[in-house]
Amino acid sequence: MKKSISIYFLLFVAVLILAGCSAQKFVPEGQYMLHRVEIKSLDRHLDPASLEPYIRQKPNSKWFSIFKVPLGMYALSSKDTTKWINRTFQNIGEAPVIFDSLQAWQTRDDLTQALHNMGYMNAQVDIETKVKKRRLDVMFILKPGTPYYINNLTYDIQDDSIARILQLEDARQGLLHKGDYVTVDLLDRERKRITQQLMDTGYYHFNKDFIRFTADTVSGNKGVDLTLHLQKYRIGSSTDETLHPRYRIGRINYLSDDSTSLPLRMSVLKENTWLSEGSYFSSRGLQQTYNALGRLNALRYTNIRLVESSDSSLLDCNIQLSPNKRNSISFQPEGTNTSGDLGAAASITYSNRNIFRGSETFSLQVRGAYEAITSLEGYQNQNYIEYNVEAKLQFPRLLTFFMGNSIRRRHPLATSEVSFSWNVQNRPEFHRRLFSAAWRYRWENTRNRRLSWRFDVLDLNFVSMPWISSTFKHEYLDSVTNRNAILRYNYEDLFIMKTGLGMSYSNGVTAVKASVETAGNLLRAVSALSGASLNQQEQYTFLGIAYAQYVKADVDYTHLITFDRNNQLALHAGFGIAYPYGNSTMLPFEKRYFSGGANSVRGWSVRELGPGGYQRSDGRIDFINQTGDMKLDLNAELRSKLFWKLYGAFFVDAGNIWTIRDYSGQPNGQFSLDKFYNQIAVAYGIGIRFNFDYFILRFDMGMKAINPAYDSGKEHWPIVYPRLSRDFAFHFAVGLPF
Repeated sequence: MKKSISIYFLLFVAVLILAGCSAQKFVPEGQYMLHRVEIKSLDRHLDPASLEPYIRQKPNSKWFSIFKVPLGMYALSSKDTTKWINRTFQNIGEAPVIFDSLQAWQTRDDLTQALHNMGYMNAQVDIETKVKKRRLDVMFILKPGTPYYINNLTYDIQDDSIARILQLEDARQGLLHKGDYVTVDLLDRERKRITQQLMDTGYYHFNKDFIRFTADTVSGNKGVDLTLHLQKYRIGSSTDETLHPRYRIGRINYLSDDSTSLPLRMSVLKENTWLSEGSYFSSRGLQQTYNALGRLNALRYTNIRLVESSDSSLLDCNIQLSPNKRNSISFQPEGTNTSGDLGAAASITYSNRNIFRGSETFSLQVRGAYEAITSLEGYQNQNYIEYNVEAKLQFPRLLTFFMGNSIRRRHPLATSEVSFSWNVQNRPEFHRRLFSAAWRYRWENTRNRRLSWRFDVLDLNFVSMPWISSTFKHEYLDSVTNRNAILRYNYEDLFIMKTGLGMSYSNGVTAVKASVETAGNLLRAVSALSGASLNQQEQYTFLGIAYAQYVKADVDYTHLITFDRNNQLALHAGFGIAYPYGNSTMLPFEKRYFSGGANSVRGWSVRELGPGGYQRSDGRIDFINQTGDMKLDLNAELRSKLFWKLYGAFFVDAGNIWTIRDYSGQPNGQFSLDKFYNQIAVAYGIGIRFNFDYFILRFDMGMKAINPAYDSGKEHWPIVYPRLSRDFAFHFAVGLPF
């Protein structure tokens, strides 16, 4: 049944593609359907793709940059719009684009002007058209010629005070240099740079319109004598020219909507104000003040008014503060479904956004969950109950006990967080307790907001197993046939004390995430120096509990290639490795890697791939074995807008996990340089996305292409010998995979 549905879908798409050829019936007599638009440059140093935004008229959109399916859907209709079926196809589809010669000439003019702005003052653009039946191709041929360059650079600054300020700066900070190509963008960026510098040194009324350029050229020479003119101050056209006024900050006044008191301590307000009395006005300082106060949860909004005082050289700063609601309580119910076992959970959270009048946010969450476990024989209790209490305190600044205020001022976009949690899990097989405590920092780079950091100073996790069912012990922990070292290790008391550092960068095209963490080193050093004794498993202990020792590193890279407004290729690579050593022979389960699922190799369900060439058994807890110490993910996804809010995707995924050591419970799972490349799993598939702007619903259908669990045969090459019941995986998720 599923196979026939796939065939019918492919046939339907084929019909739409063929129907696109009949769209010419909607083209008026004597006109042409725009089939293709190209830009060609006669200068190989000029990238024509950078000028595509100047094209005013583009041909019909394509699915995955290949198929004009929307045009085909429109072509299935007829000109009789009285019938609902025709109106439906025309509303869903896309009408043929009729070539407009006027827009082509306007595009030529825009491209010519763009080349002039890039320094190609003698550039020309030609238009070539080709007609085949009722379709027309357009090519814009760029003839840029030789660009003009700066031969000499002089300054005409009519305000001596400003001239002295600009002379104090390092000449290398200027953007204009002899030999540079003369481009409008370069000149405008230099105007903005000078304007920003002057507005940061007291010139409150200065703007870039006071700066202009003149250029002298010599016939037959591409060199330009460029002069930068900085004019005197004038308000309107009727007033006389004067020197530009320069201001210092006068009084700084903090005002509240609540006239009785300020919502924050004065020390906190001053700490988040980047203007100071007596110093020169700074536009950057004003914006930083807005940013700093705007990120305080205790404030709803902030308004800053600058007013000239009686002393015309001073600006009084009035900062109006509107407090936010201080306390809030939220309740969130949820349903759970774990392998068919249904349950319910609910949480209640109390938040105080200004607990110490410094915009510190305190939250306390209490959560409870219940799940009725079915088909679990041999156990006295058939229910799963979980309770969790978490307290969190966040400070909108670096909370440091060993660094001065200068460090906090250098990182204004930083937060500090302290958290504690206690988790109780009662299952039919075992009871588990988890206590966690953490102290961490987060901050953004002040010069590059695209870059952010996270530093886990200390992260403590204490796992206790106060009770394990005798049935569970017999079947999985003590039985000779089912004995598994990884499984046993994860049902023992454990203490983890780790520290870590992570970074994240994104510019909308490229995104990079990296992190490193290590655990147990400080405890191991203390144990060794104090001469502590080992337990029966040859491990050091802390408070009588063995502690984990490992190092772990991860890196994640994503790059987007945009073909046009409807089509995009996303490339992704992820690698992670963790190594247990010293006090540990294996990683804690929560720190091990797994593969498969909606964000990995999508031909496999979550935790069903690897490690290496390991073959999963039919055991109920075989997912324990399908974990590793190393992970590789390689993904390519072609994304295309279909219509309305609907997007489509075609993807190819590759990757796997491996163990560093050879564990008896994971045969053929160890990483080896001479065979790992033969153990890389490959999958392919299609996806549907509903993009509602605020969130994305994602449905992915993946098929196995190469299965490393088998060395050869049909099972190893499902791309050649596909079987839907064996090789298909369906995933539902919120958000893009990478």
